[in-house]
Amino acid sequence: MTSQEKILTLDALAAAVGKDRAALRRIVHCHGVFDLLHIGHIRHLTQARAMGDVLVVTLTADRFVDKGPHRPAFPEGYRAEALASLSCVDYVAVNPWPTAEETLRKLRPDVYVKGQEFKDTGSDMTGKAGREAQVVREVGARFAFTEDVVYSSTNLINRYLSSLPKEIEDYLGFFRKRYDLDEVLASVDRMGTMRVGVVGDAILDDYRYCEAIGKSSKDPVLALKSLSHDTFAGGALAVANHVAGFAGEVRLFTRLGCDGREGFVRERLRPNVTMHAAVQPGAPTLVKRRYLDGYSFNKLLEVYEMDDAELPPAEDEVFRQALSRGMEGCDVVIAADFGHGAISAATVGMLSERAPFLSVNTQANAGNRGFHTISRYPRADFGCLAEHELRLETRDLTGAVRPLVERAGRRLSAGMFAVTLGRAGCTVWSDDKFVEVPAFATKTVDRVGAGDAFLSIAALAAARKATPEIVGFLGNIAGALTVEVLGNQKPVDALSVKKFVTSLLK
Repeated sequence: MTSQEKILTLDALAAAVGKDRAALRRIVHCHGVFDLLHIGHIRHLTQARAMGDVLVVTLTADRFVDKGPHRPAFPEGYRAEALASLSCVDYVAVNPWPTAEETLRKLRPDVYVKGQEFKDTGSDMTGKAGREAQVVREVGARFAFTEDVVYSSTNLINRYLSSLPKEIEDYLGFFRKRYDLDEVLASVDRMGTMRVGVVGDAILDDYRYCEAIGKSSKDPVLALKSLSHDTFAGGALAVANHVAGFAGEVRLFTRLGCDGREGFVRERLRPNVTMHAAVQPGAPTLVKRRYLDGYSFNKLLEVYEMDDAELPPAEDEVFRQALSRGMEGCDVVIAADFGHGAISAATVGMLSERAPFLSVNTQANAGNRGFHTISRYPRADFGCLAEHELRLETRDLTGAVRPLVERAGRRLSAGMFAVTLGRAGCTVWSDDKFVEVPAFATKTVDRVGAGDAFLSIAALAAARKATPEIVGFLGNIAGALTVEVLGNQKPVDALSVKKFVTSLLK
């Protein structure tokens, strides 16, 4: 059998395995990414083959490989071809599912083999090994482990085949000397028991995908054909969802309109988010509608449904009372202040006086630019702005960033202040020292929400007294994950960040 003949679809592989089973051959199954095939893989597969008569190998499809930027290094076709070239391998198939669980049920092998690094299923941050073990028992197979030297494709790729820019490689070399992988992962784990309050404006990001069909016959404007649309939970809703991927409990305080959207909003919050929503009389829930080219996702136009009036005094008092009670027992309160009226001046005063650890971002956007800066807060423990927001706050268009960051941080009496710089990464100020961290994004689909993701994770890290380097490092990873998708359709979580961290530092 040639190498190409060994490569089958999963259905064809199941049929071939069925024939081998009928002939009383013992079926051994291995599964993995097998990115950058190395001697560790070869010895693992050779040992597995010795456990039976037929060795089948399934590999993770490209779209399900989540080991960090630029992974997999080799596409699934090449990875399958490399495996099929090994004499110990009888069949190869690309797995159409994210994990091997359904594949195990379909193939029903006699033995399922993993490397010795998976013996302790508790050390598997994904939890996949434990779930696979359950399915192995379900199908009546034996779970076996090979014993040999463990090599890491991620480590080898980082050392010899990295496609990251030199600036990032140089930074990671410096960072690895100061922090090891376990230390950074522990910083993420320490967020897991936190109670977090989030207060700010609820925004629904409505994406309208269109096709340009030409110039209007009546006016000099572009005519568009509507194709489809998505609506994502944005603003403070997105911040709460990001935080909920790390913290144990999230208490969200926001404002909605009287247009019956509360059920829609609640459905899009993560299970560990509880929401107190004030209702603005006679106003809509804030919707930011963006019209995009359906092929390139280039944005063509934005239309806002909004009413920036603050809550009436009586309703605002009720809102503040609920917020005051909700802050009790919180480790940190994040003010995601988009300047659309949810956070009144009275609420700012209460937050500044009573929040146990106050993290603040004041967003400058089309609806408030020039009228909404972080100076409305007399105090914050952690401040976070984009560069253009910092320059607006300090009224300095061209000056160096570092003095502006320090000025803003000192005015707030903040222990730490971070400024995001787009593709240039971020600058973090603390204790009269500055740290610059490069951006880790390698694929940008949409920048909407990246700053919110940075704020969410950086605020938690700062509240847990992480160093400025780790705060900026984790914040930039959260931003990199967010720009890979449209809008706020996929909040970040601890697992995705830990995988990204591992891909950079292993």
